[in-house]
Amino acid sequence: MANIDVLKVDGSKSGSIELNDSVFGIEPNQHVLFEAVNLQRASLRQGTHAVKNRSAVRGGGRKPWKQKGTGRARQGTIRAPQWRGGGIVFGPTPRSYSYKMPKKMRRLALRSALSSKVSGNELTVLEAFNFDAPKTKEFKNVMSNLELSKKVLFIVDTVDSNVELSARNIPGVKVIDAQSLNVLDILDSSKVVITKAAVDKVEEVLA
Repeated sequence: MANIDVLKVDGSKSGSIELNDSVFGIEPNQHVLFEAVNLQRASLRQGTHAVKNRSAVRGGGRKPWKQKGTGRARQGTIRAPQWRGGGIVFGPTPRSYSYKMPKKMRRLALRSALSSKVSGNELTVLEAFNFDAPKTKEFKNVMSNLELSKKVLFIVDTVDSNVELSARNIPGVKVIDAQSLNVLDILDSSKVVITKAAVDKVEEVLA
């Protein structure tokens, strides 16, 4: 099992922790990671696109000219698809783009994402993480002590409202609990900071 330092919010070392190799030390499966990211991105699509077909377009209730004798092609309505202002044929309609993956693949994707962060030295373990009151300045001080910048994902065992409010106005920073752990957030961050209690929760589910 891999040993990793456990840090305090002031950046000092408080000890070390052994990470479970079956969760944090596997060979990342790139194909499963690709599928998991595609699944999440597809689920985020609203799918509210729509066009009007010939039954939804206004007008065209009267036959434009008689059926025979004019020398022109027969027409039933000026809102048919071949007319300007007519209905659209086979246009997009509201739909859901979400789909599902097998549970084993989802868990493998999470283990692969976490393992890739450990192997790239992009994972930091904190002893504990909570604030007495919402303070964005204190949150920035913690990030400075831990030498964090750019996109950072904080994973806690239970989201504290003070921590969440403190991080809300900092660009690129996201706070989630262990139950909301997902592949897209992990891979989209340059650094992952996880509390010791959250490590236990993650290993309990994924080991």
